[in-house]
Amino acid sequence: MRSRTLRLGLCAIALLLLGACAGPESREPAPKFTVTTLAGETLTRESLKGKVVLMQFWTTWCGYCRGEQPMVDALNKEFSGKGLVVLAVDVGESRQTVQQYLDRSPRSCRIALNEDSNLAESFDVTGFPVYVAIDRDGNIAGMQRGAGGEQSLRNLLSRAGLESE
Repeated sequence: MRSRTLRLGLCAIALLLLGACAGPESREPAPKFTVTTLAGETLTRESLKGKVVLMQFWTTWCGYCRGEQPMVDALNKEFSGKGLVVLAVDVGESRQTVQQYLDRSPRSCRIALNEDSNLAESFDVTGFPVYVAIDRDGNIAGMQRGAGGEQSLRNLLSRAGLESE
């Protein structure tokens, strides 16, 4: 019994050491995209290289999206000077619906409609909200499905290379 416990412990240590020696996790490139914001700005994966991008896939009817909107906008303001671009992509709603919502609940981040891009399909968005962090090299640093709160988003940004002070 004691030797079995010892073997299990040694195996666990070996796995930890292998993980530590494996080096940084490999990241896959974000899909190529072109999107035009409601303000008329055209963004592509290539034009955003050198920036950290946080994409929020949302809808106006999603209570979790509305609840996290102030937090996402606050992170946008906090990190914009450090190279963060927040892109809130509305999925499945008309320009008129989104504009009416924004008239009542303005956002500080860039807003785009999925109808103008392939972003939601590229990230297999099936529920809301979904967050995707893209690092400065254009690689996917992390993804979060569902509302997770401020610390969860800060963790995503950290994985993409942005740290709180």
